[in-house]
Amino acid sequence: MDTLLEMLPLLIPILVPDAVLAVVAVLHVLRHPHYRFGSKAFWLVVVVVFLLIGPITYFVAGKGGEQ
Repeated sequence: MDTLLEMLPLLIPILVPDAVLAVVAVLHVLRHPHYRFGSKAFWLVVVVVFLLIGPITYFVAGKGGEQ
């Protein structure tokens, strides 16, 4: 537990932007019906389960056009 508390100042600059990006990605998945591939359920699982790379993967590969 002490090790985690010592590392917390180093982790905050990584975890806060990642959490914000995940929330934005989940909201985008819920609001938009068009994806390059996959479905809404697939992208929700990717974004939530793979928290570090899931939102980035969604915005790079899964986000469909504004139709």
